[in-house]
Amino acid sequence: MKTVSTAKSHGGTQGVYTHASSACRCDMTFAVFVPPQAEKGPVPVLWYLSGLTCTHANVMDKGEYRRMAAELGLMIVCPDTSPRGEAVPDEPDNWQFGKGAGFYVDATQEPFAENYRMYSYVTQELPALIAEHFPADMSRQGIFGHSMGGHGALTIALNNPDRYKSCSAFAPIVEPSTAGWSKPAFEKYLGKDEAAWRAHDACALVKDGARFPEFLIDQGSADGFLDEGLRPWLFEDACKNAGLPLTLNMRDGYDHSYFFISTFMDDHLAWHAERLA
Repeated sequence: MKTVSTAKSHGGTQGVYTHASSACRCDMTFAVFVPPQAEKGPVPVLWYLSGLTCTHANVMDKGEYRRMAAELGLMIVCPDTSPRGEAVPDEPDNWQFGKGAGFYVDATQEPFAENYRMYSYVTQELPALIAEHFPADMSRQGIFGHSMGGHGALTIALNNPDRYKSCSAFAPIVEPSTAGWSKPAFEKYLGKDEAAWRAHDACALVKDGARFPEFLIDQGSADGFLDEGLRPWLFEDACKNAGLPLTLNMRDGYDHSYFFISTFMDDHLAWHAERLA
């Protein structure tokens, strides 16, 4: 692991790091905010998964999480959204697929299977690196994210309910198997057999019996992707039918941007902190 940069913020440290990933077979970059409480011992870890076209830097620069994370004593880990590098296969003219659009799955289809293993990266390789190099209490982990990253947070939590104690999302893609901007990516990464997609679809996971203690979702009513890509009411129905607690906040007038995310970031951090205490 190499340190790209560090800066003091709110008494803690915001760092950016790179390492050679065995899962993605390329160099990967990630960001970590370590709160001041870590000077006295390990602190809870909250994973933030970003959306389409993003890197680790979007939430780091615009998410406004450091003040509250420092107050609550939360470590915030921000992975990249896909493998990177000249050798990594891509569709440069398609912002909904390839670099910046890994969808947090392990691809099974060529030529993407060698590099696009973001599920393994986020759930196995990067946590091991965090546990080794940072003052992280890995017995207290939460996960959240935005859009594609909200999809990732929900599905990863549902697939690993014993690892994460909390899960929330901003404007998540709740049923990527049927959404126009994710269905083509699923076919390219996972193949044409839609049964194989269900393990990475939050609505399908709940319908198939996956469980998690509770969820928090914030969604802007003025989000341009709401009706065709996000559709949180589908997940609301799935949770209701399964008896899973879900708090869905429809935020009047807010869109899909980081203006929306930063507005409600404190609420999510406080919510997670209660469950990671």
